[in-house]
Amino acid sequence: VSQSKKRNRAITARRQHLKSVMLQIAATELEKDKSRREAEKQNYLAEHCPPLHIPGSMSEVQELCKQLHAKIDAAEEEKYDMEVKVQKSSKELEDMNQKLFDLRGKFKRPPLRRVRMSADAMLKALLGSKHKVCMDLRANLKQVKKEDTEKERDLRDVGDWRKNIEEKSGMEGRKKMFETES
Repeated sequence: VSQSKKRNRAITARRQHLKSVMLQIAATELEKDKSRREAEKQNYLAEHCPPLHIPGSMSEVQELCKQLHAKIDAAEEEKYDMEVKVQKSSKELEDMNQKLFDLRGKFKRPPLRRVRMSADAMLKALLGSKHKVCMDLRANLKQVKKEDTEKERDLRDVGDWRKNIEEKSGMEGRKKMFETES
């Protein structure tokens, strides 16, 4: 039992040592990478941004401004071209991802919309050919004849309202109203 414990401790100690050595190597690599990046940055700045010499006369200053504007225009054109390339490549990536999903058979589910469907159509879609019951509720309703009530008949018979007003105007019209009410 003690042999296996000593062996396990040795293995654990070895792992710890290897882990610490790996961490030291990684730290030195990070330092090297950081110094290399700083050197690249300095070289790039020295190449693309030479030290600025401010001339004394006004015409030389104007010439310097024109040169700087030309460089700014060139940089903006390059930036625009890069943005267009990035947009184009991102669009191609999206298309390729869609094709990949299509080939795998995994589709993104589109957002679902409400569909107006009758009860018959819904049952037919769910049950398929087994669907035999008719869910047309209106077909099962009784047909009821509408009886003409006296008021509805009067309203229909009234006709043109102007004639009706002329008939009821004056004393004769009032007399007719009393006669019809009683």
